[in-house]
Amino acid sequence: MNTALVLAVGGLTAVGVYLLTGRSLSRIVLGYALLGHATVLALLAAGGSAGETPIVGQAAPEAMANPLPQALTLTAIVISFGLTLFLLALARRQRTLSGDDLVEDDIEDRRIASAESERDTVAGEPSGAPAP
Repeated sequence: MNTALVLAVGGLTAVGVYLLTGRSLSRIVLGYALLGHATVLALLAAGGSAGETPIVGQAAPEAMANPLPQALTLTAIVISFGLTLFLLALARRQRTLSGDDLVEDDIEDRRIASAESERDTVAGEPSGAPAP
């Protein structure tokens, strides 16, 4: 079962990161949601096998389940839910203002990139070469 959880966490993380690199806000929202699910599964796998109820006096301390991964899992679920709702609100606002959900290039970033490219060309370095 641990191997299946590890593969699921790896798959969810890989697909989530791939979706985050897109320019569409709907893909970014889905990527964050998948990363949240991967986090929950990773915490579930880190919790180990199930044990007895962690109430003092009912079972031996070494037979009790560790409550920390359960608490961290609930925290991860709440944070993931809040972040997903916030990103959905941003995506809806972007859709309302621009009519699509694509993230546009920043004009200032384009200006800086073109200025660096011109500076490198004037200095005799080919464009895109790393600076020493």
